[in-house]
Amino acid sequence: GVRRAGRAPRGPREDAPREDSPREDLQEPASAERSQGADAGGAPDEGALDPDARGPGDADEVGDVGAPEQAPGPAAHLPVLLAQVLALLGPALEARGGADEAGPLLVDGTLGAGGHAAALLGAHPRARLLGLDRDADALALAAERLAPFGDRVRLVHAPYDEAARAARELGLGPIAAALLDLGVSSMQLDRPERGFSFLRPGPLDMRMGADAPESAADLVARLDERALADAIYQLGEERFSRRIARAIVAARAVAPLRTTERLAEVVRRAVPGGGRPARLHPATRTFQALRMLVNDELGQLERGLPALFEALAPGGRLAVIAFHSLEDRPVKQAFRAWHDAGAGALLTKKPLVADEDEVARNPRARSAKLRGIARAAP
Repeated sequence: GVRRAGRAPRGPREDAPREDSPREDLQEPASAERSQGADAGGAPDEGALDPDARGPGDADEVGDVGAPEQAPGPAAHLPVLLAQVLALLGPALEARGGADEAGPLLVDGTLGAGGHAAALLGAHPRARLLGLDRDADALALAAERLAPFGDRVRLVHAPYDEAARAARELGLGPIAAALLDLGVSSMQLDRPERGFSFLRPGPLDMRMGADAPESAADLVARLDERALADAIYQLGEERFSRRIARAIVAARAVAPLRTTERLAEVVRRAVPGGGRPARLHPATRTFQALRMLVNDELGQLERGLPALFEALAPGGRLAVIAFHSLEDRPVKQAFRAWHDAGAGALLTKKPLVADEDEVARNPRARSAKLRGIARAAP
């Protein structure tokens, strides 16, 4: 069977270089793409930036970071960019061969509630599904939703960087199509006991699954001030990372930071103008950074993306939905590199995005970007 190998999430290096001012690529407007955290330097000095200027992530590209910008509601469980995903992956799931042959295999590495998978299985009656999620609660919900498809569905409790190995171990054959919907799910944000959101009080947890060895509260208690500042800057693109880190260290010296409510208040007080009304809560980027660190999200992408691409059958298709540039940029770079090397063909020269109607129905779709690539024949 497939089991998650215990591995600690990668944090910022203790010897990360310090800079008197942030790198230019991290000062670009929010519409521009920025370097992923692994390439960024340490947290900058706040004096190098105008406190009143807009910073990375202030525009619409922020998306699902620390908490949804709208209250939880019916839109929370709608799969984003569903029509685009169906169009992008559909050609790879058209049945080939005789009726006695196994149908094409779809891998959904971030199954969630199973919305994308159900639609793809419904549109392609011979397709089979291997669905993975590191969240046991999400997997149970998806199992109910996908029950009508019977033995066409195999579900595995594991993160998506184990998807290719799971397909091999289960003997399911080559992968015809694969989908990744990155980031935190609306279901996780909506449950205060999971600790992802500061909209309602909850424990400072943020673990997507039991494979994450430390909670956000553990990291906030363990990391020193410099490591906290670097993580918040690199993974949250937060200009006031040093001030926030100092405030966290001071607050935990008084009492451990164990709730989302208390951490959000500490951050709000540390950020200049944090008490003024704003579209984005002052703690949003800090919560994003801690969530990504707890769950090793960039490490998952670094390992899982090439593994899935290499496991595709010739002509197989891989689609990835990202919600901010830290995720989207490495996907774009990997797809371009495979295309340039002749290993694949880009299916999207520019990312596909939601139209106004979808955004009105499901505000989470506002910042979603969908990219696709097809595996070339050997």
